[in-house]
Amino acid sequence: MEHNDKHSGGSFKKVIGLFGGISLVAGMVIGSGVYYLGSTVLERTNMHMGTALLCWIIGGAVSILGGLCFAELGAAMPVAGGMTTYLSKAYGPVFGFINGFCGFLLTASGSIAALAMAAVTAFNGIVPMSDMTIKIIAILIIIFFTALNLRGVRFGSMVQNFSMVVRLIPLVLVIILGLALGNEQPDLSIGFSADGSSVGISGAISTIAFATFASLWAYEGWTNLNTVAEEMRNPKRDLPLAIIISVGFITLTYTLFNLAIYKVIPSEEVVSMIESGNLYLGNEAINRLMGSAGYWIVLVGMTIGILGTVNGDCLVFPRTYYAMARDGYFPKSFSNIDPKTGVPVEATLASSAMAIILVLFNSLQDLTSLLTFTSAGLNLLTVASVLIFRKKAPDMERPYKVWGGKVTIYITIVLFLVLLINELITNPRNAIIGLLVPLIGVPVYMYFKKKNGGADYTGENAG
Repeated sequence: MEHNDKHSGGSFKKVIGLFGGISLVAGMVIGSGVYYLGSTVLERTNMHMGTALLCWIIGGAVSILGGLCFAELGAAMPVAGGMTTYLSKAYGPVFGFINGFCGFLLTASGSIAALAMAAVTAFNGIVPMSDMTIKIIAILIIIFFTALNLRGVRFGSMVQNFSMVVRLIPLVLVIILGLALGNEQPDLSIGFSADGSSVGISGAISTIAFATFASLWAYEGWTNLNTVAEEMRNPKRDLPLAIIISVGFITLTYTLFNLAIYKVIPSEEVVSMIESGNLYLGNEAINRLMGSAGYWIVLVGMTIGILGTVNGDCLVFPRTYYAMARDGYFPKSFSNIDPKTGVPVEATLASSAMAIILVLFNSLQDLTSLLTFTSAGLNLLTVASVLIFRKKAPDMERPYKVWGGKVTIYITIVLFLVLLINELITNPRNAIIGLLVPLIGVPVYMYFKKKNGGADYTGENAG
């Protein structure tokens, strides 16, 4: 049922179908990451192309497994708030709050900020810009997509459908032309050390986990369809299908994209490009295949893709803050829904304002390096909540259940744990910051609990 809250004065509109769901997931996942993170993954594998491709596949597999678990939760509880609702019902309201708080303060708002800056930075090689110029244009981008989404979810969804199609053009070009015309025979053997020496099983696992973790930022966004489940026409059927189809397609696309690059650019030139700071390997590959026309096609398509992801973020993230406010854990005004547009206006404005603040006080590198650890930790807790709900609510209607049953869920949990523990060891600074943000959220949670007398994020008010 649509949410009808006397306090909010409006209700969500059920306008998102299966293709809209696929577009939303693909649109929020395929952004800037695939274009430059291939360099980071290669660096972390000590330039072993075969190992790098393996890590892209593992990153996709982890995301697909996580998506299967999220699909069960979303089909069983199609309410606004997504992870915030699930974590609160499974572990207690403080966990739901921490998810939303981390999103507002860092992961969600930081994603909007980082992507807006990435869209501008992509043109820096053509039109050199100062850091302040990049920030100003990025802020204008955020304001534009905020205004667009304030008109209603239908407009944001239309932009998402368009941008999904356009963003695929450069990826498809690189894949088809690279695989068909590339003359290189890349060494796709699996290696781990820089000098070819043996590293042992633990060293191999550490290298794979370290590189795979870098790829997760390119896959980030698959969790967000659950947040707008209440605005889907048939969430019990379409939500699981949209997640599985989109993430599976993205994994195949990312793997073939990197393979195509390896077939076009000689391995020694790939190494020199990365060492010189030229991370956009796909742009160079298409430039060699099609000249300047190809370069511009990729640049424009990539930019539209990034902007489409900004649009999706501006659409989805405020729904979490709405759910928090609805249950008394964020400013009450965030629970208002405009009766004409079905948009949580105050929550949308606050989300974009926080993103603008992060643009002003952080660089693109700072933002992207801080996001993944916190997101992966919260994703792990949400995946584990599938088991908790099966025990706490065995009679809950589950139109979709995870393929492979508990075995799939346990494998997913172990994979996330390995990735997180390895990142804590190999990249402690970012991991520690990622742990501190949730801790800061605890006293903020206590403040709202005392002030508003918040209830659990049960989603009961949403149905």
